[in-house]
Amino acid sequence: MTSIIPNTLDEGLSSIVKNKTGGNFRMSKETNMSFSDLLEEFLPSGREVSSDVVCSGEVRAVRKDFILVDVGLKSDGVIPSSEFTPEEIAKIKVGDQIEVVVDRWEDERGNICLSKEKAAKLKIWEVVEKAFDDGSLVNGTIVAKVNGGLAVDIGVKAFLPNSQVALRPIKNVDDLIGKNFDFKVIKFDRKKGNIVISRRDLLEKEREVLKTNTLEKLQEGAVVKGLIKNITYYGVFVDLGGIDGLLHITDMSWGRVNHPSEMFKIGDEVDVKILKYDKDSERVSLGVKQISEDPWIHAAEKYASGKAVKGNVVSLEDYGAFVELERGVEGLIHISEMSWTRRVKHPGKMVAIGDEVEVKILEIDVENRRISLGMKQIEPNPWELLKEKYPVNTVVKGVIRNITDFGLFVGVEDGIDGLVRTTDITWDRKLKHPSEYYKKGDEVEAMVLNIDSEKQRFSLGIKQLSEDPWKMFKDQHVIGEKIEVEVVKVAEFGVFVKVFDTIEGLVHRTEFEDEKKEYNPGDIMEVIIKSISDTDRKVSLSVKAVNDEEAQKEINAAAAVEKIPEKLGSFAAAFKAAEDKNDSSID
Repeated sequence: MTSIIPNTLDEGLSSIVKNKTGGNFRMSKETNMSFSDLLEEFLPSGREVSSDVVCSGEVRAVRKDFILVDVGLKSDGVIPSSEFTPEEIAKIKVGDQIEVVVDRWEDERGNICLSKEKAAKLKIWEVVEKAFDDGSLVNGTIVAKVNGGLAVDIGVKAFLPNSQVALRPIKNVDDLIGKNFDFKVIKFDRKKGNIVISRRDLLEKEREVLKTNTLEKLQEGAVVKGLIKNITYYGVFVDLGGIDGLLHITDMSWGRVNHPSEMFKIGDEVDVKILKYDKDSERVSLGVKQISEDPWIHAAEKYASGKAVKGNVVSLEDYGAFVELERGVEGLIHISEMSWTRRVKHPGKMVAIGDEVEVKILEIDVENRRISLGMKQIEPNPWELLKEKYPVNTVVKGVIRNITDFGLFVGVEDGIDGLVRTTDITWDRKLKHPSEYYKKGDEVEAMVLNIDSEKQRFSLGIKQLSEDPWKMFKDQHVIGEKIEVEVVKVAEFGVFVKVFDTIEGLVHRTEFEDEKKEYNPGDIMEVIIKSISDTDRKVSLSVKAVNDEEAQKEINAAAAVEKIPEKLGSFAAAFKAAEDKNDSSID
């Protein structure tokens, strides 16, 4: 509604008087009545009515489109019904008092137009001005988010800058929209219609009062209530009442806490214990776990070595899995303690976070808060059972699972491999790599040579399935014996010949009948066995001694000397056996 306000009160009153006299009123020089006389005639004595002054009027009538109000003028004024809600209109009665201002001195029908809304706003501006002058508070509702702050309805529109919303920046101010608060007026300009308000000033004063009261009661060891104010990765800040304390992540629980947000959210009320209070710096350290008993106090009794317990996997590392036995008590299953038979490279291959597992307590160190756990110890050690199932010299069958430079890994049982070392594959000492004889996936037979359950080693042999050709050779041949051999390899210093099965002998060039004679692989020659060495399994042969009787005598004499230790050993063994037999007969 556009207000048409006369430039002066004279014009307004002239218009009204003219209207009331049927247009016959004219002010002229001949008129002896001054304007003040006219004003006194029109207005009651002492009555001030204008567009910027709020006055009280009496309801004379309630009509459909307007409310007729007597404000003390010679004529009643009207207030449009649109300025009232239906509920308000229903409650208005003749004789009620309403505060109004003159909106227009005359409308198209000659009525004085009054406004309740403008009167209310003028009253509010008076309240705002008073609040600014004396520091009193105004109440309002946050209605919208605007550039740089919030719009607040305090009866008129006011601006709340972001910096004045709270003591600390608020991430999401949308949560404040629709909420009602008290505010302090920090700046206003009535002409421009600007009002700036603050909530921070109030909060700071309230906080100072709370802080003073809190500091008087604060003491180490006390348990107090507080509100979670802020959350960081290293802890939470708790408002104790005007002063904040830090609850570090390590003091939240006796158990594992990966992030404070797992336990708290902003606004939560929490009981905390004052761990440390520095009056000079006003720093307060808080704890939650200290309110309850330390679970490690009774850990030695509850988790004795050898005891089987259950727990939940809470963390996985490259070297093992951490298991929570109870809140605040964890133990480590090292990867070496997870399986008797599997070679575990990462604990994730065996367990997952959240899994419930049964473990055995291997060792507990209460002082350092460490517990060593074992998963495999819950089951019998299959390596111990292997000794009973596969005694030494037992023949087993298995598939070659892997081939290395040092031997073959043969699968004996699920998760258990036996190792056939390269030296135990064949009696042939010329073997350089196992792949010369076997490939991965081949099924082989092998003999059990040894089982070391502690070191988890299963030794197998393939060559042991057949008799040692060296022994057979020694059983069939002696030094000084003439034999026929075949040349297999020629060297500068002599020739290598096949003497028996995989056994080779050397005919040195000095033992040739003619040192200049050349031999080729495949040549057959007659030789005499010159020496046999058990230590390095070597056989020395001679061609020239075949037709040289003196050389043969020397060879036989040397052989006789070599056999003396063997004879003495046999004699000593026979004597010991006879002695043992004699002792047993006496018993």
